[in-house]
Formats: sequence, structure tokens, C-alpha cells
Amino acid sequence: MAKKYSLNFDWQYTPEFRSEFLDVAYDENHWETVAIPHTNKEVAYNYFDEKSYQFESCYKKRITLPEKKKNKRWILHFDGVMVWAKVYLNGEFIGEHKGGYTPFSFDITEKACYGEENSLVVYVDSRENPNIPPFGFVVDYLTYGGIYREVWLECVEDAYVEHCHIMTGKVLEAQKEIALDMKIKNHQEAKEATLKLGLQFQGKEIASWSRELKLTGALNQQVKVDFLLEKEVQLWDIHSPNLYTFCVELVTKDSCHQQNIVTGFREIHYTVDGFFLNGKKVKLRGLNRHQSFPYIGYAMPESGQKKDADILKYELGVNVVRSSHYPPSDHFLNRCDEIGLLVFDEIPGWQHIGEKGEWWDITKQHVREMIYKDWNHPSVFIWGVRINESQDEDALYSETNAIAREMDQTRPTGGVRCIGGSNLLEDVYTYNDFVHDGGRVILDKPKKIAKKKVPYLVTEYNGHMFPTKKFDPQSRRVEHSLRHLRVMDTMMTEPDISGAIGWCMADYNTHQEFGSGDKICYHGVLDMYRLPKYAASAYSAEGLETPVMNVASTMDNGDMDKSIRGEVVVYTNCDSVKMYINETYIKEFYPRKDLYAGVKHPPVIIDDFIGNQIADNEVFSTRDAKMIKTLLTKVDRDGENLPIPDMLKMGWLFLKYKMNVQNASDLYTKYFGGWGSAATQYRFEGYKDGQCVITKHKSQVFSPSLSLEMDGKTLLEENTYDTVRGVIRLVDEWGETCEYGQSAVTIEVDGCIQLIGPKQVSLIGGSIAFWVKTIGQAGEGKITLRSERFGSISQTVFVHKKEAEERM
Repeated sequence: MAKKYSLNFDWQYTPEFRSEFLDVAYDENHWETVAIPHTNKEVAYNYFDEKSYQFESCYKKRITLPEKKKNKRWILHFDGVMVWAKVYLNGEFIGEHKGGYTPFSFDITEKACYGEENSLVVYVDSRENPNIPPFGFVVDYLTYGGIYREVWLECVEDAYVEHCHIMTGKVLEAQKEIALDMKIKNHQEAKEATLKLGLQFQGKEIASWSRELKLTGALNQQVKVDFLLEKEVQLWDIHSPNLYTFCVELVTKDSCHQQNIVTGFREIHYTVDGFFLNGKKVKLRGLNRHQSFPYIGYAMPESGQKKDADILKYELGVNVVRSSHYPPSDHFLNRCDEIGLLVFDEIPGWQHIGEKGEWWDITKQHVREMIYKDWNHPSVFIWGVRINESQDEDALYSETNAIAREMDQTRPTGGVRCIGGSNLLEDVYTYNDFVHDGGRVILDKPKKIAKKKVPYLVTEYNGHMFPTKKFDPQSRRVEHSLRHLRVMDTMMTEPDISGAIGWCMADYNTHQEFGSGDKICYHGVLDMYRLPKYAASAYSAEGLETPVMNVASTMDNGDMDKSIRGEVVVYTNCDSVKMYINETYIKEFYPRKDLYAGVKHPPVIIDDFIGNQIADNEVFSTRDAKMIKTLLTKVDRDGENLPIPDMLKMGWLFLKYKMNVQNASDLYTKYFGGWGSAATQYRFEGYKDGQCVITKHKSQVFSPSLSLEMDGKTLLEENTYDTVRGVIRLVDEWGETCEYGQSAVTIEVDGCIQLIGPKQVSLIGGSIAFWVKTIGQAGEGKITLRSERFGSISQTVFVHKKEAEERM
């Protein structure tokens, strides 16, 4: 079986490059010792120079290959280096790779020494190169620098399977087709071989096959083999993501190469009628994702990558994510496979198409590398083979589509554009629709954009049309959430739109030409720390089965213009919501299906803060109490300038009950809570099937306190270091975030962990997060938060160190 050796620890790094670094005798011990993934420079959260990480650097590692395996072949793999890498072994040039988002590998067998130390040097040029996609013009995201994805060695036989695509077709029929498309490398003469295929489910083998092959003397040989499976299988879908392991063995008289490939049985079809998974129509509802994180850019290891997938699935409740605008980490895709999250996989690029020649060639190579990397992931349902939002370039895109279709006939192609009527060379018309500006038009009609009826998917919406910070005024945050809701609602009712993917999951750092001038694009439904804005609730209420109820308001009149609270939006998947004010029951409210007919769980709109209190507590008749309630509600929603008919009603009531303006003002203050009134406490109870399943409180904050929640208490260091996120919140007595908290907090860590980023932070909109990482030791790590006002709190995490199966 092919063996993998982790090369992620004990690299020596220097932020420069000189030719003498290639010398085997050069002493690099004075350099910084780093672990992979590594960013060449940590940046600030905001307000920094994006050119600060755009420089040449050098990584060096000493490795020893076992003498007893000198007759094997050794393949050196890099999962991602930004932007241009040149690799040297023992001072000799091995190869280079241009482009930071796709993997590459080199056979180092002939140039390696065995039983003694080898000097591995990687030159990394992280400058933006106009000959390498996505560069050549402006780019609305940062690309950071360094060896930011993992590095490993693979030990294989002289004859081995370099690439193997496993295709599972006709999964709904009794007889399932399994096709293997393999690229075999054979470093010896022509020979007979046996291909063995075993199928495992939940650790048990359920089927096996074998075929005789003739290996030619050619170094590269393409082999396609078909098998039939006449057994029931558990399908992979978004609700039950069943995974199978295919054990592929290539056996010759003197060697055996084996690899295990995890994939799933699923069948996808994209037609003018929509997207179909295993024969069932699925409306795609999701968000775009950038892979960047505060401070460390792209250099987030496995746990952080997987956590993003979990946030999308289990906190935001979406069923699809677009990997804008480049292929994502294998760890992210593995988790999407495991949890049933569909992925739109896309080549690197942003609007700009470079000159024909090297730029085009690299783009076509990126298509191949993306598909080789990701073709066995059942979560990937479409290949993005067009530079995001670029102009038509039929010559280039005819080739990228041809490459994708030749390599993989099981998935459609898409090409994300923002130009209506652009040429459709792909299988699906994928379009960024930014028509909604708060007005009545929510999404353009597909026929207007595509000019004909075609498979159609909206790949971006909202975003730059209404950027919203977590600390913006409440009214803007509410409107931000409603814009996301309106698009989801419209998409669900439009039969010609197969789905819509919002822009975007989380805020991200960007170039100086974009964002808010502080190097941040505030387009996310989450902030950069993956903490929610109100818009996140529009997604979670729609997609989650667990009880959701988020009140998009502080319930404080002073938060709103003219101190008019107006209607309050409650995002929930409950059947109804009961509201209490100061323990007095007001009313039971129901989801507004009349306003949002498309979504499964429309929001509840709180538009009555009185209930029957006026009739129960005051001297008015039942009819007049109802009239007064209506008038006061209009004042609360629209202000004091009532229409003439309402002014006449108010005058009639004044005369009938001998009231004056002060009496009316006192009524309003009593039942709506005006300036100077006593603190009001609100309680919201969410009901499902007649049972209260969730409760929220909103009230005046008297005793705020700091809260620390860790995503997990255990870290495992194995193939590389591990990380975990901690979330700091300022909370009220009910555990609700104090949305305007901005206190300074000092983060201290002790033991076998290290803090990523600064130790002194300030809350942003009541909360902030941080990450800690392991440092090569097992034991305990203590995290302590200190605040001048709120004192200190501590938590302990536990670090386990498990040596990788093989590590150098």
C-alpha cells in the first residue's frame, strides 16, 4: 500500500531568498522554525498594507529517506503554495508550479539520497504576478502568501495509480455501474497486472472485483475499467451522506500498489426544470465562501477548515456552498462529503482574463488540477470553468469546457457571469444577480438574462449592494437580513431558477480598491470571526431542524429613528411565538406566509405590543379600546403624523373620555415604553406542536458579564498542528449578546498552546473570537480573559499528541 509521510513540522523559514540558500551546506538554523500550514506574514485584522505579504521567501527542511526503500518511488506533494513555487532537492532544481490554489507534485526518486539527510528547499514568490491567475488587474480578495496547505511524501511502487476517478452511475437501478478512469504510471517494461477493487461500507467489505490489465512500457497510461454492482446501496444525499470506501489495488508479479478512495453513490442531473439529486428535485440555497481567516489569511489547518463546513450546514442551515473564487481545501471538501453539503467548485480568477499564452495555459492547467483533486468528492456537483464575472472569451472557455467534459462526464459545467446575454458554452447558466436594491424587483427573470430557457443558477446576490457591519445601526442590520430573505423567498417560487447562492458567508479582507477602506469587505452574514449578523438568522431559520428563534431587535426605542420601534422581525422555524411584556401575556404570533410564500419558515412579525391590556386595564369600552390600540400602534410604527381620518378618531375619543394630549402620551408610554419609562422586559416563547421549545429574553442590561465559549475542549496534533476557536461575548443576565459592547479584553494563554493574533482585542458588536494552536506538546492549555471592568474568566483545553502514521 502507498505510504504517506507528513512533512508539516520543523521547517526553517526566512522572509527572503538568496541563491546561497540552495547550498546543502548552508546553515539555516538561525532561521525561524515553523509548521505547515504557514502564512509568510501575519497581518492585522484591518487597516494594513496588502503588499506587506507580497515578497519572496524561503522554506527549508532536512529529511531522511530510509535506505531499505531506495527501490521505491518517492513523490513529493504540495497541497497549496501561494503564488509561485520552485522546489530544490540537494541543491538541484526539481520543478516549479504557478498558482496558489491547486496541488502539485514531483517525483524525487532519482535525485534523493537514501539513508542520509536530504536538503529540501522551497522558493516561494508571493508577489502578485500578472502572468498567473487571478492576477493582472484588481482582485476583490487577498491572496496572502506562504506554504499554506499541507506538504507530504508518498512512497509508491514502480507501477502505481497516479489518479483514479471512481464514477457511480445509475444508482436508482438494481444494477449499478461503477467506472474507474485511471492514470497509471509504470517505470518499468511492459508487464501483466491485476486490478483489484474492493467496496467497503462502515468498515465491512460488501463486494470485490478483479480485472487483468496489460501495462505498456509507456510512463503514462490511461485505463478505463467498468464494473457492475447488483446490491442495494445507501445513497449519498444532503440528508443522508452515506460514504463508501473503494480499495483500489494494482498488483504485478513483484509489487502491489493500493490506495483507498472515499466517495458516495449519487446521481446528479441539471435540466431546464432544475437540479436533481438521485432523481429528486432540490432547490439550492446557500452562500459563497472565502477561505481566509483573521491574521493568518489562508493558513488554517484541518480543524478550522472543517469547522467552516459545519457552520454552513449546522449553524446557517444551507445545502450548498460555492468555493469562490478558487478550489477549496481537501479538508473542507472531506467535511462537506461527510455532512451532505453540496459544493460549486471553481477555478481561480476574478473578472480579469490575461493575455493568451502563459495566462491561458495556467488557467487550463488549473481546470485539470481542480478536477484531478476533487473529482471523487460526492459533494462537488458542478465545475466552475469560467473566470468569475469575466467577459465572454469563447476561445478560452471552449477549451476549459472541453477539458472538464473530457475528464469528467458525471458533472455539468458552469461559468459565473454578471453580464446578461453572455454566450453560454457551459451546461448551466450561472449568474450573479444584483438587481435587488431594496425595491420591488428581487431577482431578474432567467429568460431576460439568458435569452432562452436553460438550466439557471443564481451564484451571487446582495453583497456589495448593501454591505453591513455587525455594529451598524439596528435598522440597517434588519434590512440586510430582509434582503437575503427576499431573494430566498423569490427564488423558491421561481420555477426557472434552480437555486441561489448568496454573497457571502463571512466578511473577508480585500484589496484597497474594495471594501470599506479598512481592508475589509463587510458582505458576510457572519463577520470575519464567523460570528452572526442578523442576516445569518434568515438562513438558519429556514434550513435548521433544531429550534431557532432570533429576535432581530434590541427592543429599545432609542435604537430607532425618532424613537419609533415599528415592527419587529423574529426569525424562527417554530409554529408560533408568544410574547410577554413584564410577565403579561400579549399575543401569539404566527409566521407571515402571506408576505413570504416561498420560504418554508417565514419570519414572525411582531406588530402588536398591547394585546388586550387596554381593554382589561382601562375604562374604555371594548370597541373604543380596540380603536385606541390601533391608533397607538400606528403612532409606534409611523410616528405622530397620523392621517386625517385617524386624527378625527383621536379627537372623538378625547371628547368622549375628556382626555388631553398628556393623557394620550401617558397611555403610549405605559403600553409601548417611551422615554423615561421603567425598564421593560420582553419574553418570547417559541412553540412547536403545542410545546414551548425555545425561549428568548430582551430587557434592560444591569449586570453584563464576559462569556467564553470554546468550539471544543480537545485538540489533537497529528499530521500537523491543531487549532480551536474561542468566542468572547459580553452577555446580559439572560445570556443574550450586548450588541453594543466594545470593551477591551486581554487574552492570556499558558501551557501547551499558543495564541494566534494579538493578545489585546476589543469586542466588535458585543463579541469577538480568537484561535489558539498546539505547539508540539501534549497536556493542558489554559486560556484566561482579563477585562478592567468585567474581571477575569478562564477555561482549560486538553491537547493530545498522536504521531502521524509516518512523519519526517
